[in-house]
Amino acid sequence: MFYDIPMAEKQFTVLDLIDIDLKEHNSLNLHCIGGRKGLSREIASPDLNHPGLAISGFYNIFAHQRIQLFGRGEVAYLNKLEAEGNQDTIRQMFTYIIPCCIFTYNLTPTRTFFEAAEAAECPVLQTDLETADFSSRLMRILSNVFAPRQSVHGVLVEVYGLGILILGDSGVGKSETALELIERGHRLVADDVVEILCVNGNTLIGAGANKIIGHHMEIRGLGIINITHLFGVRAIRDQKRIQLVVKLEEWDSSKMYDRLGMEEKFAEFLGVSIPKLEIPVKPGRNIPIIIETAAMNERLKKMGYNSAREFNQNILKWIESDATRSVYFGQDDII
Repeated sequence: MFYDIPMAEKQFTVLDLIDIDLKEHNSLNLHCIGGRKGLSREIASPDLNHPGLAISGFYNIFAHQRIQLFGRGEVAYLNKLEAEGNQDTIRQMFTYIIPCCIFTYNLTPTRTFFEAAEAAECPVLQTDLETADFSSRLMRILSNVFAPRQSVHGVLVEVYGLGILILGDSGVGKSETALELIERGHRLVADDVVEILCVNGNTLIGAGANKIIGHHMEIRGLGIINITHLFGVRAIRDQKRIQLVVKLEEWDSSKMYDRLGMEEKFAEFLGVSIPKLEIPVKPGRNIPIIIETAAMNERLKKMGYNSAREFNQNILKWIESDATRSVYFGQDDII
């Protein structure tokens, strides 16, 4: 998922983590129970750390730059240390700069832990989620925060369930093409500036770079239009995985365009390659229908069927069979 959250380049703080507005199965249910003076601390790593070894006294490889996650096991050990009066390891932990400590299952730390955290101005957060569930949700969020991003000038639409990024020079007709696709029942994700996020190292997610002016389009001669108000919520979506790139360009009679579809081209964003089509634009060409066809053809390719290759194989079979017949029927009868 692509969340509306601050980018890591702009410094992602503990307060930003608490303030993320996520719903239902993505919600973290976080609230601060101590160390409020440290809410402006930066979270600089997307990884989590369970400090079981640390609170037992082993600090040789303590990953203090990560968020420290306390579950039932860690809290049980904290209570044991409190009962034994052995709190040196706890105080030692807060000699390191820690972004924050998070307690799952609505667990609460010991009094000594609270005092040490307050003295070090380290935020102590609490959630009612179980440790495994909370960890998976938080890892998804942090992977988005720290994922590489780039912005491109283009239009992102969803056509037959396929995310298509339309690129091209200014004035070539990207927005007009997208408007016709919306009229035909497809959905707009972003116009003009598309922010691309690389998730898991191999998946590109696109969304509007500006949430305030999102789902608006600029049509030359008409001005700014609101797609949501004109076509309804069915015509928009907030984000979409980019699966095909279509580059529109003015028709160049001197250029040889691919007519069979055998030549595969790719566009690369953030180190990920995406199938790319170059579509020439000239009067009389119905670009929206061509893009619809390209979307259906790409879906067929993902299902294992390639029309161009099948056509090529059929042609080769026909040539071979025709040549064989010519050789056979061209021979004179010997008998």
